Amino acid sequence: MNILQLNVKKRYVYGAIAFIWIVIPTLETALSSLPTVIVQGRCVRFSGYQSYAAEKTIGFFSFFISYFLPLTVMVFCYARIVRALRAKVILITIIKL
Repeated sequence: MNILQLNVKKRYVYGAIAFIWIVIPTLETALSSLPTVIVQGRCVRFSGYQSYAAEKTIGFFSFFISYFLPLTVMVFCYARIVRALRAKVILITIIKL
């Protein structure tokens, strides 16, 4: 079954594709390109954040977008694949009987 055959509008699919290929790499590039400075022999990340809360909020969203959201999508997709395979196995078993 094709993703476009599901009950999903094409603009949502294209929006998700654009989000994955444009927004996430831009965000990751911006967050990973923060410069570092050496302070007392240690490499410390120089942050341009206005407050500690802003740094933690951006860190949370970076974790959410980079790790948790893709993990959730993969688990959902694998669950659908397993359900479809089980249905086919049950159908094949019934036909053989």
